[in-house]
Order: sequence, then C-alpha cells, then structure tokens
Amino acid sequence: MSSEWTAHRLEDVVSLKTGKLDSNAAEEGGRYPFFTCSPITLDINTFAFDTEAVILAGNNANGVFATKHYNGKFNAYQRTYVIEPLDKKRTSCKYFYYVISDLVGHLKELSVGSATKFLTKTILNGLSVPLPAKKTQDQIAEFLSALDDRITLLRETNTTLEAIAQVLFKSWFVDFDPVRAKAAGLEPEGLDAATAALFPDSFEDSELGLVPRGWLIKPVGDAVECVGGGTPNTKDQSYWEPAEHAWTTPKDLSGLQSPVLLSTERKLSTLGLAKVSSGLLPAGTLLLSSRAPIGYLAIAQMPIAVNQGYIAIPSGGELSPLYMLFWCRQNMEGIKARANGSTFMEISKKAFRPIPALVPSANVLAAFANVADPLFERLIENERQAKTLTQLRDTLLPRLISGQLRLPEAEAIVEEVCA
Repeated sequence: MSSEWTAHRLEDVVSLKTGKLDSNAAEEGGRYPFFTCSPITLDINTFAFDTEAVILAGNNANGVFATKHYNGKFNAYQRTYVIEPLDKKRTSCKYFYYVISDLVGHLKELSVGSATKFLTKTILNGLSVPLPAKKTQDQIAEFLSALDDRITLLRETNTTLEAIAQVLFKSWFVDFDPVRAKAAGLEPEGLDAATAALFPDSFEDSELGLVPRGWLIKPVGDAVECVGGGTPNTKDQSYWEPAEHAWTTPKDLSGLQSPVLLSTERKLSTLGLAKVSSGLLPAGTLLLSSRAPIGYLAIAQMPIAVNQGYIAIPSGGELSPLYMLFWCRQNMEGIKARANGSTFMEISKKAFRPIPALVPSANVLAAFANVADPLFERLIENERQAKTLTQLRDTLLPRLISGQLRLPEAEAIVEEVCA
C-alpha cells in the first residue's frame, strides 16, 4: 500500500445500519427502490432512508453478497446493510462502494453459517480499509464509474438490439402482421415492396390454428438438429488437462447479460472431448438448458462441447439458431409444460423434438436473417467490449484502491486496451 494511504477499521469511517422490513414487503411498481439480499432491486411505496449509501447484502446462500450504490430515497430488508460515511468530507461514498465491491470475495471467507452465509456487524466493523486523501478517492471513484457507465451503455444497447429482433420475430412469425395486412388489401407496414411480396396474402388451418398459407408445420426435431452432451469423469484429470476445448454447463449461462456465450468455466482435454458423444459443436450453436433450470438460452461464439444439461441446436437446419433463440423464448411455456422429473424438472430431447413448429418459406426466413443477423452481430461485439471492460475494471480495482497503481497509469492502460 502507498505510504500516503492509511488503513482504518471500517467502524471508524462508516456507520452500519440495517433495514426493518421483511423481504415480502416489496410492492410491484412502487415509487422507491427496495433493497434486499438479492442482486435484483425491487420496488416499494415507502422509504426509510434518504441518503447516499452503499447497500450490502447481509446473507446469501452461496456467500456472494450483492453490493450496490444508491443516492436518494429507498427502503431496505432487515438483513441488508446500509453503509454511510461518518464524515462525508473525509470519505467518498462512491469510493467506499468500490472498496466493498473489492472485498466481496474476502467477505465470503469471513461469513458464518452453513446452509446460508451471514455477515455480522462484528465481521464488517473489523475490516481494514485503505483510505487515501478525499481528492484521490473522488478521482478513483470517477475513473471506475466511467468504466461502469461504458459497460452499462453497451449492455443497455444490447437490450435494445435484442428487443428489436424479438419484436420483428413476433410481428412476422407470431402475429403474422404482414400477412394480415395483405389479406386486408393493405401494404404491410415498414416493409419495402420486395420484402412484402415474400409473404402470402391469406391463411390456412393447421394444428397450430390459422397460419400463413404455404408455410409448413413440422416437429421441431425435423426442422433442426437437437443434440445433448455429457460429463467426463471429473476425478480423471486426463480428461481435463490440458484444458483445450470449451465445455459448458448451464451454470455458464446463469449470469449472462445477453444471450451470447463467450467463455466457459471449464475446458476439456482432447481425451475428455472423446467422452462427449456430440463432440465439439460449431460456433453459432444455440444452447437451451434442459434442466436446473429449464430455459437458459445463449448462442455459443466458439466451438463447444456440452454437458447433459442442454439441448444444443447447431446450424444447418431449416431454422437457424438465431431464429430458434426467439422461437424458444416465444414457446418457453409450452417447452416447460413437456418437462417431467422427480428430483428436478427436465425437458428431454425425446420430449422436445415432437413440439410442432411453424416453418416459414425459405425466402421469408432469409429476409428475417438479413435484418436480425446484423443486429445480433452488433450485440456480440458490444458484449465482447463489455466483457473486456469488466475484466479490466476488476483487474484495476484492487490495485487502485490499495495504492499499488496510480490513476494516470490506470488511464493509460484503459486507453491502450480500448484503442
């Protein structure tokens, strides 16, 4: 630590309070944020705090304690800590948010409890935290906030891109807006003449109800390839070392911000890959988690092997993986309805393949791809940038707040990486 920075016990620089409410006090659409121990912020119509504070979860089943920063009116669950600087002229609340964020891993080690991990005030008050001059705190907080803002903007843009593609899918393939317009003698809204001409102008009966004339109904397993995977013996290190081939479990999808898989927690050796019946699937394969839970979705951006918790849909079928991403979302309720199991619900490939799917004409599918593919490519690039910035922030954070790295050096690193 820099000689100019001194370490303080947490209780000497901040106050620790907790909320008073049960977690079920949330009110959907409420006026104020309601912070619980969940990473997701809820709503409520009453507030107990009107301040700038760091919000820290006081318990978590996995020992991963959600940390947030907020300034304004809010309320809090009774096991959620509200942390405020004792002297705001001496301690930056936003800087302290980053200090606590950096300590989350250490807090897991310090937490108590078996089934649920808890943080006590004694644990927190005894923490040692570095505290440079207030000006330096503000500068570090501003620098890290700027990185967070860039990450947030990329992710918000991706949410918009994804929504545009989903709305288009629903308009064309669920609501049949272009066909309905033509059937009514109108020009389909938002389509040029060449694209509009690709759609039929009438409907016909099918097992799915009225569908555009000429479009087919097939078991989804006839329109796309559906494969599963497996897990090599985890005790045999020859299956895992050297780590050469990406191998995924649904856990890899649980924290994704966008339906894009860029990396996996584990990799297989070539010997281990030979133990997975489906082998190495190509980049662009759609991954649908088939159990624990059912419904995670992502398109892999690298060749990948899968465990037994997936239905994987590689490219090459009549319906593209991107089309199937939106199809699965639109039909998730029906997919889950076909699941069964005693320990946990699972949708097997045998149960998935017979689900009836509408297969539009090849020309209409190509027109959809012409619009949706560029949107998804931009989303992928944004997600790569967000991941790079997140990794960079997480690398610089502990070095900045410990004084090992000065701000000009950190700024130079960011400029070099983002150039």
